[in-house]
Amino acid sequence: MTTTSGVAGAMQGRGLLYTLACLMGTGVLLALSTVLAKISASHGLAPLPYLAWSSLGAGILLFALAAARGITAPWNLRTLEYSFFSSIFGMAGPFMLIFTAVSHVGISFVALAIAFPPLFTYVGALLLGMERFALMRASGVALALIGAAIIALYKLGEANAPLPWIAATLTAPVLLAVGNLYRTRRWPPGARPEALAPCMLGGSGILLISLAVIPGVSLSLPTDRTTLLLVAAQIANFTVQYTLFFILQHRGGPVMLSLIGAVSAVVGVPFAILVLGEAAPSGLFISAILILAGVWLTSWGGLRQQRRAA
Repeated sequence: MTTTSGVAGAMQGRGLLYTLACLMGTGVLLALSTVLAKISASHGLAPLPYLAWSSLGAGILLFALAAARGITAPWNLRTLEYSFFSSIFGMAGPFMLIFTAVSHVGISFVALAIAFPPLFTYVGALLLGMERFALMRASGVALALIGAAIIALYKLGEANAPLPWIAATLTAPVLLAVGNLYRTRRWPPGARPEALAPCMLGGSGILLISLAVIPGVSLSLPTDRTTLLLVAAQIANFTVQYTLFFILQHRGGPVMLSLIGAVSAVVGVPFAILVLGEAAPSGLFISAILILAGVWLTSWGGLRQQRRAA
């Protein structure tokens, strides 16, 4: 006869698997967005219009899909505030840095740099009282950070290292961590993840498009078939990625969400080397091992905390 605790445990186990599936899916799609940015740059597409129209297109598509299911965000000042700041810290700011820097530092370095947010997010969550200190989770975050730091130090030691672009790339994880914490802290009451994803993406697109008022800034894109396919691919990627992203944020919290960068690194670096022909960065093997170990420890530590709470 199945006990109540056994049923609860099975449901909790399925819930964790679903959360981890969202984590893996979001991380893989994050790596893909970086790859598409690198390919678009090689075809002469400027980062600003590419990101702006991709974000806006995905936001409109997600809004239409949510509205068709009768899911909408509450239209009030809290939602407007949430849309504005989550757009700046979660999308427009960090992705503009990433999309611009990727052609200068390579996908491998960008992918590994995106693994930095777990430390910043975890420390911020502890300071804000959103997380309780847990040695296993802290150890996992530290391992992931050490793995990313090794690759960054090797990059800085290269001859003729593009220091401004390295700095820009390393600034993006800080903005992503702030975004992770802000979205959890200021999540509009009663709002569903499917309703908030288009708010961030659409808001990001609008913010980036508004930069066109600056003299010399252009948002025009070529109308050739390759450009249209690249934009369409990024719109499709953002649509699925940020559907999973907000579900993961809602279910797993900011620290679990921040691990998408580590997953992205594990996927993006081999792809850049094997498919796009980038040179393997120094320290890659040990970095990958540390990042994978960090993801496992932090995920398992989160499961233990959930079981204790239950």
